Amino acid sequence: MRRIWAAVTTAAVAASVLTGCGLGSDTKSDDTAASAAATGEVKGKVSLQTWSLKPKFTDYVQGVIDGFKQKYPGVEVDWLDQPGDGYSAKVLSQAAAGTLPDVVNLPPDFALPLAKQNLLLDVAKADPKLADEYVAGGIDAYRFTGQDGTYGYPWYLNTDVNYWNAELLTKNGLDPHKLPGSLDELIAQARVMKEKSGGETYLMSRKPGLGDLVDAGVRVMAEDGKSFTFNTPEAAALLDKYRDAFKEGLLPKDVLTNTYVGNSKLFNAGTAAWTTGGGNLITSLAVDNPTLAPKMVSSAATGTPPLYVQGLSIPKSTKNPAAAVALARWVTSPENQAKFAHLTSIFPSTKASAGDPFFSRSDGTNAGDAKVVAFTSLAKAKIVQPVQVDDAMSTIINQQIALAISGDASSQQALNTAVERCNQLLKG
Repeated sequence: MRRIWAAVTTAAVAASVLTGCGLGSDTKSDDTAASAAATGEVKGKVSLQTWSLKPKFTDYVQGVIDGFKQKYPGVEVDWLDQPGDGYSAKVLSQAAAGTLPDVVNLPPDFALPLAKQNLLLDVAKADPKLADEYVAGGIDAYRFTGQDGTYGYPWYLNTDVNYWNAELLTKNGLDPHKLPGSLDELIAQARVMKEKSGGETYLMSRKPGLGDLVDAGVRVMAEDGKSFTFNTPEAAALLDKYRDAFKEGLLPKDVLTNTYVGNSKLFNAGTAAWTTGGGNLITSLAVDNPTLAPKMVSSAATGTPPLYVQGLSIPKSTKNPAAAVALARWVTSPENQAKFAHLTSIFPSTKASAGDPFFSRSDGTNAGDAKVVAFTSLAKAKIVQPVQVDDAMSTIINQQIALAISGDASSQQALNTAVERCNQLLKG
């Protein structure tokens, strides 16, 4: 799939597009729509829109639809699949025209602007079983700061885990069985690697981001969702540690520049001994870099594992809320998600999947171990970067963090500037 974890739109731009087209909020009350979904009969026509699943997964999705029609005889399902490019614009166009399908594949950042315009059904009201059946992080991904409600069923998930080059660790005086579990431990081991390798190999090879601030206990955004709040003393202290590590030569000299090739490329080249990636990274590298893959060991992400989510949302304007909820539940059921996961590298969002040995047991290989590490991490994984953070904000944050780590600005000054500028963009 070209874009399982894409994030190519912004809430601010989307909201302006919707309101600019004369579309305010849906007048149907949340309670009325939820009641109809919860108590209505599953019958009639219902439409499902997915994102770039044809042709690779046509047989799978058609099989899911056929199963739904067998469960609810007489129900008709119209399946639309939109191409990968331009999907956010397509969704906004549908919303503005009032033509959103009954069940729509929306990642959280796509769902947010629609939720802010009161266009999506609160599925927690419509489905009392939601919290009991889906992992907490997946549900929380569709609960937006400053908005009341849950605006999507979590569908398929992924997360990052740590990957280490065991050969490089051993060669440079480190123990692959005693991997760092905190930033301080990482810095200490990076110092050993620098000394043993003569500065030719790095353990640390990326600058920090908002996720690292979250791991340090920093609240990135205010509870009402109206302002950023990550310019705290704790955040400044974390950047100070990276600044000192950079000055000591524990990170590549060009890590703060636009010419930096990236952490994953350095790892693949054997210049860096640590990277992060999805649970299938070793499997992928077995094809792309077969000499590296056997040397890799995995461990859980430090702090809060990041969560990547795709989900299904239901417009409040649906004419068939009962069938829409039933279809969303069916597509995201443990059985149908498990079938999907056997076809591609994703994990299911249902609690019932925790006992599935396909996900929870390793086959004894390092790739199998990594898959289990990733799957078990999902129980506490969260979206660590607020969906309100758009590309322009990310650029500002990255620039200010680079200034702090290079020493061209104090950490507190850089954070203050980043928060001020991001808040200006947030308010439009």
